[in-house]
Amino acid sequence: MRFYALLLSGLLLCCQAVQAQVRSYDTMIESGVLKVAVYEDFAPYSFQDNKKPRGVDVDLAAALAKALGVRLELLWAPPGEKLDDDLRDSIWRGSELRHQQLADLMMRVPYDRDYSLKRDDQGELANGHVVMFGPYQTECWQVAYDRRRMDAVPSVAVFQEHPIGVEVDSIPSFYLTSVFNGMLSAKTHHYPSVQQAFVAMKGAEVDAVMGMRGEIDWQVHQANDKNLALGENAYPNMGRQRWEIGMAVHESNHQMAYAIEEALEALIRDGSVQKIYASYGLRYDIPEMYQ
Repeated sequence: MRFYALLLSGLLLCCQAVQAQVRSYDTMIESGVLKVAVYEDFAPYSFQDNKKPRGVDVDLAAALAKALGVRLELLWAPPGEKLDDDLRDSIWRGSELRHQQLADLMMRVPYDRDYSLKRDDQGELANGHVVMFGPYQTECWQVAYDRRRMDAVPSVAVFQEHPIGVEVDSIPSFYLTSVFNGMLSAKTHHYPSVQQAFVAMKGAEVDAVMGMRGEIDWQVHQANDKNLALGENAYPNMGRQRWEIGMAVHESNHQMAYAIEEALEALIRDGSVQKIYASYGLRYDIPEMYQ
């Protein structure tokens, strides 16, 4: 019995230690540091260039910290199998791999009512420990193509004849291999990343690449090739084609969410966020909340 009592005490102390890492807004301000979780190796949003943090999310997090009068501390988060895992590890429970360290704020979280209200197998809110707020980006799907081998992309039907690259196990992969009863699957080539698909397009393995607009814009910007163009085609039978990206804090931190959202709105309205996106070659659409 003494063993189980000690074990229970240890578990309780462990839980208390983890809970103690969830900092209130006042504690964060007093510390002078805003801890922000960003995904590692996820250009153009968060990555390291010669050991220097770069990316849209990194620059925006720095601007938010400055607006709050504190300095920024980045917590680099490896992507998990599911977003639920990432929110757990970064915002409310912590991960042993990062010594249970929690972030005050996590970037690049869906701003989606259905997702925030998703239930688990027991009928409980799957992400009840977090508050998702502050939409700062509108995202959509995009095709880029090489004008040396294609004149235009009037419809995805052209990919019956022209090979197109996609990231493996991505939504564009599932879409192009299933739409029109699978008529495009033979010409759909899979790569480990959008970047690798662009390398394949440069080598003439494929004539086009499909991915998220932000990643496509970044790769076109990096390539600096006047022969690369952006398609203006539709995506029939694809379902949701535009969505918003926001942030997350612990569910007890509503005051922090309000303060950050107020700072974010000011940065959006004065054009600062658009300038950040433009510096990486990305187009920017103001989220619906601020229009």
